Amino acid sequence: MSALACPLPNPFAPADQAYEKMTTFLCGEASQLSHSDLERQLGAMGQDLLRKLMQAHLEMRQPGQAQEPVRDAAGTTLKPTQVHTRSLETVFGTVEVGRTGYSAAGKKSSLHPLDAALNLPDEKYSLEVRRRVAIEASKASFDDGVETLEKFTGAHVPKRQFEQLTIRAARDFEAFYAERQKSACADQQTDSILVLTVDGKGVTMLDQDLREPTRRAAAERENNFTSRLGRGRRLNAKRMASVAAIYAVEPFVRTPEQVLPEQKPQEVAIRPRPEQKRVWASLARSAQEVITAMFEEAVYRDPKGQKCWVALVDGNETQIRLVEQLAKERNLTVPIVVDFIHVAEYVWEAAKALFPDDKKKQDSWVLKHMREILRGKATNVAAGIRRSATFRKMGSEERKPVDACANYLHKYEPYLHYEEALKKGLPIATGVIEGACGYLVEARMNRSGARWSLTGAEAVLRLRALRASGDFDQYWEFHENQEYQRNHAANYADQNVPKVVPPPAPSSNTKRPPALKIVKK
Repeated sequence: MSALACPLPNPFAPADQAYEKMTTFLCGEASQLSHSDLERQLGAMGQDLLRKLMQAHLEMRQPGQAQEPVRDAAGTTLKPTQVHTRSLETVFGTVEVGRTGYSAAGKKSSLHPLDAALNLPDEKYSLEVRRRVAIEASKASFDDGVETLEKFTGAHVPKRQFEQLTIRAARDFEAFYAERQKSACADQQTDSILVLTVDGKGVTMLDQDLREPTRRAAAERENNFTSRLGRGRRLNAKRMASVAAIYAVEPFVRTPEQVLPEQKPQEVAIRPRPEQKRVWASLARSAQEVITAMFEEAVYRDPKGQKCWVALVDGNETQIRLVEQLAKERNLTVPIVVDFIHVAEYVWEAAKALFPDDKKKQDSWVLKHMREILRGKATNVAAGIRRSATFRKMGSEERKPVDACANYLHKYEPYLHYEEALKKGLPIATGVIEGACGYLVEARMNRSGARWSLTGAEAVLRLRALRASGDFDQYWEFHENQEYQRNHAANYADQNVPKVVPPPAPSSNTKRPPALKIVKK
């Protein structure tokens, strides 16, 4: 805390000198440089010029005295104190901000109306630096993000602070979507299909952030020397992230023969692409909370229930139960379809058991039976393949894949009505959510050696979800508004932040470049 010297008559003088230095460099020394060296040196000089321009602008706006009485949240009228300075780390480098403080007897801290006018954060790092941190943290490791930020901007953020800023950057994720759902603007395409799909993906965590049953199992593993050195030594080290996606797609009516043709067709029908896709994942929230949020997002998109809804799952019983439960509570008709690819995997394993050395028979057998399943005859297929195993007098070990397939088809028969789904043009595969598990979670969270804290992992997942869903820019605008409310408006009576005195007009001895004039010939 210190008093500032009087403002310079021309705060832009250092920037003018930096600009002149750049032009001198370009007219002389730069002629000896290659293009790449020139770009690098000019970029560094430009960064310094921008920092000086930012500093000059901030000096123009100080000392930021209030135009009206300043009252804090308790209604106490505050009096102006000395000018306080603070450092601000920007993408151009570090600058100093001087602003008048307002306080009262017994108050430990002061309010600074200029901080509110600039929407400065509480800590050293500007909101634009935070935005860059959020983007880098969502893309690559924290170490890579620190290096990239320092290499391509004038900001320096140590790793610990980088992680802390990442967590702060994601704090308004749920509030952003809740606010957006309040102002619901339904999609007017009533003939489109609304797809809800959910899956799970494990993330390797620090032991203290595992769920309790997993933590106990991890502790038992650590006490077993052989287990720690053997295969699967990272078992019981993961916490399951619930991954959800919701999107709209146009109907795509097909027949079983079109889904599984004998030969590759000469003309492939153009499959409608998912639209308005939103994906997200959470380690902190339970599967029930994530699926509930998925239903809330669906209602926001289709408040009048004009679309055809469908839920795609991979056979997880908990997910199916929760989807059915939430649909019933909301009096919604939501058919559940188990992923066709998962079914095919079981059928393939049965074919390998029945025809272990004949790939041609395997192909024809799988094609025939998968078409029957697409026609809605899963139960008949299950009975038929059991009979085939019995007819061949297969031993109990040999026929395990056959029985596993039959059991799977019987168990999930209520969710294998592909014939109805194909007639309505509904999707029958979970490619979207499988892809989300890969690029949203696996690609970033499960890098070699990575072990996450719950707060850090949740923040990164939220930022990745925002970028994957195309919502990051809107979110960041919302986040900055929320920061203004938290850091500034909430500290003043009735959240009324007084305006500051505008900067004075430039003095007569301030030398600026002459204005361009139009010369008529």
